[in-house]
Amino acid sequence: MTVDFTLPAALEAHEPPEARGRTRDGVRLLVSRRATGTSPQRATGTNPQRASGTNPQRATGTISHHGFRDLPDLLDPGDLLVVNTSATLPAAVRLDRISVHFSTPVPGADDRLWLVELRRLTGKTSRPYTGGSPGEWIPMPDGATLTLVGRHRHPVRGESDRLWQARLSTDVVPYLRRHGVPIRYGYVRRDWPAAAYQTAFAHDRSSGGAEMPSAARPFTPELVTRLVSRGVLIAPITLHTGVASPEAHEPPYAERFTVPEPTAALVEHVRARGRRVIAVGTTAVRALETAVDATGRVRASSGWTEHVVTPEGGVRAVDGLLTGLHEPRSSHLMMLTAIAGRDLLSATYEAALAEGYLWHEFGDLNLILPG
Repeated sequence: MTVDFTLPAALEAHEPPEARGRTRDGVRLLVSRRATGTSPQRATGTNPQRASGTNPQRATGTISHHGFRDLPDLLDPGDLLVVNTSATLPAAVRLDRISVHFSTPVPGADDRLWLVELRRLTGKTSRPYTGGSPGEWIPMPDGATLTLVGRHRHPVRGESDRLWQARLSTDVVPYLRRHGVPIRYGYVRRDWPAAAYQTAFAHDRSSGGAEMPSAARPFTPELVTRLVSRGVLIAPITLHTGVASPEAHEPPYAERFTVPEPTAALVEHVRARGRRVIAVGTTAVRALETAVDATGRVRASSGWTEHVVTPEGGVRAVDGLLTGLHEPRSSHLMMLTAIAGRDLLSATYEAALAEGYLWHEFGDLNLILPG
């Protein structure tokens, strides 16, 4: 456990900021700066100290409060933002009593064999459904069938009680485009159109991930123009996310990713000149850290990644991170601890709770920077 806290229901973002009378980039931005001389790998802390006002400080860094539209002023010319270009699939197909959440294709299998999660519909939300048996087939809309092949088995974590390997009788992505809706959990009170779950960087709608790379959601074309005008660089990776585990808080399973050659070269160019590589979202961190070779250089890479960033393993490719606020016990907090250090991350979440920041994919953002 890295950071533990209680998240009040009042701090859950129940709808997009547009429904709250704001623009996409009208969310808040909590900035955490590591102390000068610390690094993501070595950031450690001492006893907390409080600064004046609402600006808590620790030996490991400082915290300040901004709007997301301040982002260009918080970055330096020559900094590199690495963004995820994955589109968000309408990955949930609702039936009478259950909902099928399509996660990812099974690595090495054909395109119709996917990992899926079955969830029992309970009013306007859903809970994990533990039923089902191998060989059982589930009638789906438009005459399709989904056959449960067997429980997914992870080489380290063993058999999953959450994910099935299941075969759809037709091609999955076109089927989801016709019959699926975006995955929605209980804190989002009603359905929103698929466009609400796409970022400005999503470009290939023929594929995608089960859930939105939400750290990029507040970016607008106007904000990107301001960033580029300031001399901030932007480079793409792609990582298609699987289904999250809001109840079990499991680390992510294998996910498809691509770090293209121009992005790898640009990361090395920026690092060689002492500038900062800032990942936009935990998915960008996972892709970049997977692409680091034995010499510490980022190389063009693609395939499936099972890499999980932990404080023990640290990070080698990124200097900072733009991310949402994550739930208690979320596995993402291990990654944030590796980048920010435990003391600074604890102070960040204390400040977010005290100042009423909003959580989840439609909520506010946290920018972790070097000193």
